[in-house]
Amino acid sequence: MTAAPTSPFPSRIGLDEALAIVRAVAVKCRLGSESLALQRAHGRVLARDLHAVIDQPGFDNSAMDGFALRHADLASEGETVLTLVGEQFAGRALDVEVQPGTCLRITTGAPMPRGADTVVIKENTRVESTSLDGDRVRILQSAKPGQHVRRAGEDVRVGDALLAAGQVLTPSRIALAAGQGQDRLDVVRRPTVAVFTTGDELVEPGLPLQPGQLYNSNRELLMGLLRADGFEPVAWPTLPDDADAVENALRHAGHAFDVVITCGGVSAGEKDHLPALFRRVGDVHFWKVRMKPGMPVLFAGSRPAQGDDDGHGGLGDALFLCLPGNPVSVLATYLALGRSLLDGLQGRGEARLRLRARLQAPLCKTHERLELLRGRLSFGDDGAVHVEPNPADGSHRMRAAADSDALIVLSEGPLDLQAGDPVDVLPY
Repeated sequence: MTAAPTSPFPSRIGLDEALAIVRAVAVKCRLGSESLALQRAHGRVLARDLHAVIDQPGFDNSAMDGFALRHADLASEGETVLTLVGEQFAGRALDVEVQPGTCLRITTGAPMPRGADTVVIKENTRVESTSLDGDRVRILQSAKPGQHVRRAGEDVRVGDALLAAGQVLTPSRIALAAGQGQDRLDVVRRPTVAVFTTGDELVEPGLPLQPGQLYNSNRELLMGLLRADGFEPVAWPTLPDDADAVENALRHAGHAFDVVITCGGVSAGEKDHLPALFRRVGDVHFWKVRMKPGMPVLFAGSRPAQGDDDGHGGLGDALFLCLPGNPVSVLATYLALGRSLLDGLQGRGEARLRLRARLQAPLCKTHERLELLRGRLSFGDDGAVHVEPNPADGSHRMRAAADSDALIVLSEGPLDLQAGDPVDVLPY
């Protein structure tokens, strides 16, 4: 999994540069594929292109309930009366032919009988019974040639490119594959993810708090973000602020998972052990990004261990994304960087949703860093997207994140924005 070492590592870089590094490493560490039954492939990333092996529709068929007939039999003006000679329902095609002056009752999806080229819908007809000649059908309103007929291959032809590697298998794409008779699809293996929170001050919800302690909210925040993106993360016990305990836990996880995500312990304080650990035994791709919140984020792999015959690094094959400890920083750095890492490992070729919205209130930013500000989206009667900034900008203020549903992306440098100005937003 680990990409080639980079030394010295970039620090205090812009978000675009950090994203470029994340994507480049993810490409080098692209995961392999697996074959899954169609019903288990929903939401996965397709590993190989899919081409049509049959035409769709496979035969001419009726698009409506009504009567199949020869368009040449319809009067140019006024009504037409035809003899009803049978019926064709959806299912096995009957060996029938529509002769001049006759018609056949037909249902939606039923094969068109030989000789017929047009369908008149049931609502535009009236069936008249006679004792001598059987039923007749009065065509009250004429139809265009070929009307209400689905032609063979009009949707898909054999050999057509249907799905491309890197596409996410949505329900409609799964249905397209099912319509081709595919019961299995090759998808990229989903990354396995370990989640760690760190800090002596953390207490699990439900337990009593002592002075100076905090409830651990980061674990559920990160686990929820990962699950919402389709992953099945594994939460590890909270790590104490102890260098040896941190190294031992990450070493175990690094040999068992594709990606290890940590929260906390990544800044420059006395108890922030992660930067020193990765300088010593890891390959730091970058540390610190010029963004607010989330500047201390660290991205690393494992340096190959000396004398390690299997080629694994001292911390295993995992990639490590180490997020700051403040909860809003966890939210921002996962959305800005974590998603791109996990998507890149799967070769996902479709960008996550990013919107342009108009501010509903003015904003003034005086610092130089890119900022991800919480906001709530709304939609005007004209269809325009709007975003209302939340005034709370502290990285510890989780209530503002809970009251919001998007991050407003404010580019680097001072900004003086007015209500109505367009901005980029990341929905979450």
